[in-house]
Amino acid sequence: MNVLETEWWTMALPPEWWADSEEDSILVGDRDDVGCIEISTLHKEEGEFDVQTVRNIAQEESEQALEWRPVTLGDFAGVRSSYIEEDTAVREWYVARGALLLFITYSCDEENRGMDDAAVDELLDTLMVLEASRLTNLPRRQCPLRAPAWTPSQCRFSAPLRAF
Repeated sequence: MNVLETEWWTMALPPEWWADSEEDSILVGDRDDVGCIEISTLHKEEGEFDVQTVRNIAQEESEQALEWRPVTLGDFAGVRSSYIEEDTAVREWYVARGALLLFITYSCDEENRGMDDAAVDELLDTLMVLEASRLTNLPRRQCPLRAPAWTPSQCRFSAPLRAF
């Protein structure tokens, strides 16, 4: 098992999965090209994210009305939902720990919906925050929340920057 480490969090990564950094997010996918995970990290300038704030952000950022359910992913807690858009199955999570908020999407062709769900859940359940002492000296930067569009050969993402 490999470990994917960013400046703010870590996640276990089995050998059959790859990871890459793209602008303000991390992309993770399986070598079979079934689907792709994108993780964007946001920092709150002051204070911490609470459960209701995370839920509000999820509802405000969604382009459609979704049913948001509570979820815990490793050290993070928040909400999750899923939907189909233009033949693409999308799962979304908004999870926070302290001043960190992760916006996570997993997308695949609709025909592959559910195929990697267990593996994706297992990966995301290994998300761990780096020690608070290591976080205090890091530069603060804001990352965009982005809506995914996925094709079998690659992951593509686009959306406006939004700061919290």
